[in-house]
Amino acid sequence: MASRRLALNLSQGLRGRASGLVVPRRGLATPHHAPGIKTQTTTLKNGLTVASQYSPYAQTSTVGVWIDAGSRAETDETNGTAHFLEHLAFKGTQRRTQQQLELEIENMGAHLNAYTSRENTVYFAKALNEDVPQCVDILQDILQNSKLEESAIERERDVILRESEEVEKQVEEVVFDHLHATAYQNQPLGRTILGPRENIRDLTRTEFSNYIKNNYTADRMVLVGAGGVPHEQLVEMADKHFANLPTKGPDNSAYLLSKKTPDFIGSEVRIRDDTMPTANIALAVEGVSWSDPDYFTALVTQAIVGNYDKALGNAPHTGSKLSAYVHNNNLATSFMSFSTSYSDTGLWGIYLVTDNFSQIDDLVHFALREWTRLTANVTAAEVERAKAQLKASILLSLDGTTAVAEDIGRQLVTTGRRMSPGEIERIIDAVTEKDVMDFANRKIWDQDVAISAVGSIEGLFDYSRIRADMSRNTF
Repeated sequence: MASRRLALNLSQGLRGRASGLVVPRRGLATPHHAPGIKTQTTTLKNGLTVASQYSPYAQTSTVGVWIDAGSRAETDETNGTAHFLEHLAFKGTQRRTQQQLELEIENMGAHLNAYTSRENTVYFAKALNEDVPQCVDILQDILQNSKLEESAIERERDVILRESEEVEKQVEEVVFDHLHATAYQNQPLGRTILGPRENIRDLTRTEFSNYIKNNYTADRMVLVGAGGVPHEQLVEMADKHFANLPTKGPDNSAYLLSKKTPDFIGSEVRIRDDTMPTANIALAVEGVSWSDPDYFTALVTQAIVGNYDKALGNAPHTGSKLSAYVHNNNLATSFMSFSTSYSDTGLWGIYLVTDNFSQIDDLVHFALREWTRLTANVTAAEVERAKAQLKASILLSLDGTTAVAEDIGRQLVTTGRRMSPGEIERIIDAVTEKDVMDFANRKIWDQDVAISAVGSIEGLFDYSRIRADMSRNTF
């Protein structure tokens, strides 16, 4: 039967060719070239930016509002306001009660969420394409018409205080909060996102209302869409729902103060607790901002140092020189290199966790020795490995409309433009071992270091010894 069908197809093809018809043919390995997907942006009259990436075959979309305001836009007295407002946003508006809002989201089968960081506040929803207009309406409602009822405020105080207690149990969160606090002492970037407990207990409705008026303004907001919503439709929705947003707030003093480039301070904070089963140590030098020309070089350099987890079977075979040394000498249970960026500065460093208390000094010493090696002895092979890992990490993180929306919103708020994945890939490919060594010489070698240590840290060198190790001359 199969041979008869094959013969029939062949004869039909020959007849078509003989009759002068053009039979379309495509090689088996020939890729289909679809039109390139691009990010479109439009700015409304009031200054609100609308950005989207339209995928015509997507059945769902993510829409959200990215706001250039987080804990960094607060004062010492109002620290914690942005995160508190994130909780209050879902407690009802002048048009919708909390129950109506929850029922509306449930009936659509949508997801509504929010988060706060040091520099941004984000509200977003994911839903079927036909429900996007309703989601945009909900977003504008919770952003512009929140009731901020006293009863809801009092209920959320207890919720956030319990959340604060849970965060304090997460050692990594505690270490990095202290790292920011010591590296940016008495500066907006050094504040925590949740705020001190006394602020959580004392913040009032007036302070929440003032924060919204001063920070939820069109010039500092981006409405983002990713998925099956065309850009023109999103612009129409934005014009309908956000046209009345004020361009600027009445008082931008706290925001302007937060935009002053912070001073990185070489310093340390130690919280010794010998009842803890591990020593948890973060070391960091001043890194780079989102828009710094060295941004991707810093990421490649961080990837060369790598990550390590003793519990993973491939721990000694990750390609990181430091991982192999730490594993062979049982110096740590895990470590994580990091390059954290903000709008005008950053932190580049390593987070170490160990239960080998008698060799904490060795662990820190060899981590810093690896930093020093980066200044003079980086091979092309390890740079290529690091670039491949970095590209895979970035591109795989863009899987889904929510991830794409996050990438668009974050880039537009922090740098004013979105780099396409192809552009990012080309920039990473251009990084060489010379670029890495140049970066390490300028940003790591003999630079002040910020240290945050929590746990059984009696064996940690004093600060002057660690700082001196930053300028060692042997590799």
